[in-house]
Order: sequence, then C-alpha cells, then structure tokens
Amino acid sequence: MEVYERRDGENGELVLRGDGRHLEIISNGVFLMDTRAGESERLLVRAPLERLARPADVLIGGLGVGFTLAEALRSPYARSVTVIEREPAVIGWHETHLRPFSGGALSDPRVRVERADLAAWLRTSTAAFDAVCLDIDNGPDWTVTEGNAALYGPEGLALLAGRLRPGGVLAVWSAGAAPVFEALLRERFADVAAHAVPVPRGEPDVVYLASARPA
Repeated sequence: MEVYERRDGENGELVLRGDGRHLEIISNGVFLMDTRAGESERLLVRAPLERLARPADVLIGGLGVGFTLAEALRSPYARSVTVIEREPAVIGWHETHLRPFSGGALSDPRVRVERADLAAWLRTSTAAFDAVCLDIDNGPDWTVTEGNAALYGPEGLALLAGRLRPGGVLAVWSAGAAPVFEALLRERFADVAAHAVPVPRGEPDVVYLASARPA
C-alpha cells in the first residue's frame, strides 16, 4: 500500500493510502473505510429514498469516500442533501484523490457540506429532513471514535429522531448485525427493518431502516 497523505485530524492521525486502484482511510491505525465495494453505503441512502418515494431533503452523517452522497444525487427523489463531516482532510480529499468516487458531488448545487461534529450539530440545529443517513463510524458495536458511541444509544437516537419530519426515515450503517441497537430502534420508531449486505470477507454489513411515526 502506498501512503498518499497523512493528516492530523480531529481525533488523531488520518491516513489515505492505496494500491493504485483502491483507496483506504485509516484512523489512528484502525481501518475505517475503503473504495472497494460500496454496495451497503449506496443502500444506506437508496433504501430510505425508495421507501419515501417522494421529493426528500436528505441529511448524511459522514462523507466517507463519497458512495452515499453520489448515490443520493442519482436518485430522482433527492431534493437537497446536507452532509455533516468533521474531518477537513476527508472533505479536502474529495477535491483530489476521492473525487472519482463521489463524482464531483460536492460541486452539485443541491449539496451543502458542513464541517462539524454530528452530535454537536444535531443538538444545535433546527433543520428537519425526510431522510437521515448515519455512517460516521464502523457501527453501533465497533466505534473507532469514542465520542460517536453515544449517537447509537437512547440520547443519540432522540437527537436523530428530532431531525426527522413525520413519516421520515432513519438509515444507519453497521459493519455487522447489532441486536441491542436494533432493539433500541424498535422501542422508538415504527416499521424497523435490517438489510444484510454480503461482503467478500467477514459477516455482512447491515443497513437499518426505521420510520418515524406519521403526524
């Protein structure tokens, strides 16, 4: 693997490395994401938009390698997309190394990117969305960043639910099944579903969908 860049991030060192075809982002020595597949990351936004089947304002928590954002812009239902990403390095890489994977999506007039910690932003924002898509870590049971864990608990789910319009959909990405988290979703939301997405190695990724109750 060739190291393309090392940056000091909000939670330590971020490394962008690759093998000529694919790229990986490493956070403090721990694998965070790569560009090899992306099926589950695309499902993260495609599934809630198809469930809504109407023009929707979308919130994406975590820019990552851009698969989710690019998929949102391909949907006929995405009216606007707000992306919350706290790492300036990740945002910057989408103007260079990661641009082919997000397709230059940051330049789309429907897109607004805010550099912020998602939990802090949720506490202060009054914006409402039809779909909220959460992919800020490796999932409820394996958080690389300690502060992210709270977003998968009762307080975090309350913050996320508070940004949904009636009948809106929360989608959460996880690197594996998270039964305790799914139970928390079922306590708060209506119509919860778990979509498993096979991966080349290890257990399937899982995308959780949870609909807010209608008005």
